[in-house]
Amino acid sequence: MNRSTTASSLAIDPRAALGVAMADAFFAEPLFDALPDVVFFVKDAQARYVVVNQTLVQRCGVKNKAALIGRTPAEVFAQPFGLGYLAQDMAVLGGADAIEDQLELHLYPDRDPGWCLTRKSALRDGAGAIIGLTGISRDLAMVDKKNPAYRKVAAAARMIHEHYDQPLPLHELARVANMSVAQIERYFLRIFHLTPRQMIIKTRLDAASRMLADIASSASVADIAQACGYGDHSAFTRQFHATVGLTPRQYRAMLATA
Repeated sequence: MNRSTTASSLAIDPRAALGVAMADAFFAEPLFDALPDVVFFVKDAQARYVVVNQTLVQRCGVKNKAALIGRTPAEVFAQPFGLGYLAQDMAVLGGADAIEDQLELHLYPDRDPGWCLTRKSALRDGAGAIIGLTGISRDLAMVDKKNPAYRKVAAAARMIHEHYDQPLPLHELARVANMSVAQIERYFLRIFHLTPRQMIIKTRLDAASRMLADIASSASVADIAQACGYGDHSAFTRQFHATVGLTPRQYRAMLATA
């Protein structure tokens, strides 16, 4: 092989070459079907489902993938959740930053709440134009209890669950775990797949959603906000809406009519 041939071979991008040669761009679909705790999807430029995995089919309560293909989230999920997911998609399709590990509370067909971390990013053609998006939503049920640091980090997590109604500065959580601030952030992600701040939000909103679901309770939204560690009622409403997709009042009303 002469020098010019070698240089030409080195100039070939193996990723691009494989992409051109590949018969099916969605070859990973069967692999994602094997992950029961991960929702996977690809959508076109109008936010319509093009590829979905079996987990999403089950979460939507439909019989098969064909019931989702060609439809937008607004046509699949109960309102106002569907419209919220569609707005999120359109922002990404419009050129907004990718969504990375956004903590979200989802309601499944049986109205059972579940926590997920969601990622969405734009798909682009060879010229850089956005032609769709892809994303995953991963359940937060799995905890790495085999990690050597689990006991230390679990002490900080226990503090969050027992005192979520109080201010919880990161340096105090680090002190409880006998770690530095950098260490506790790193090990929280490894063990719980959440940052300490995300766990605080999750724990507070878990408590708030239970209180809002108690139809026998006379507690106001302001009362619930204070009981869950939010001194500012409006801050609680903003956080709840950003994570759940509904205001606390809308969430309570929805459950009352279920």
